[in-house]
Amino acid sequence: MNYIAYLHKDKKSDFGVSFPDFPGCVTAGKTLEEARRLAVEALEMHIAGMIEDGEELPEPAALDDLTQIEQIDRRAKEAGMTRSAFMVQSALHATGKIRRPA
Repeated sequence: MNYIAYLHKDKKSDFGVSFPDFPGCVTAGKTLEEARRLAVEALEMHIAGMIEDGEELPEPAALDDLTQIEQIDRRAKEAGMTRSAFMVQSALHATGKIRRPA
C-alpha cells in the first residue's frame, strides 16, 4: 500500500515528515535525503508495531480527502477553533440546531 507523507519545513528547523493515516508517526532529518530515509524507517516500525498489537491497518487516504481536511483546518484556525469544534459547530449549523453569531 502507498501512504501519503507530509513534508514540513520551518525556518531554522529540520525537515519533518508525518503520515496523516498514522497519527503520531513522525520523524525528521537534517537533509531531504535523511528525512526520506528516516520516514521509511518510521513508517515501517509503526506498521510493524500495529501488526504486533493486532491492530488493523488503515486504507490509504485519497489525496482529495486530505485536501478537504486541510481546508477544514484552515477555516477552523481562521475562526480560532480546533478542527473538532469547527466541525461540530458546522454540523449543528447545517442541521439548524444552532445559528451562527450575527
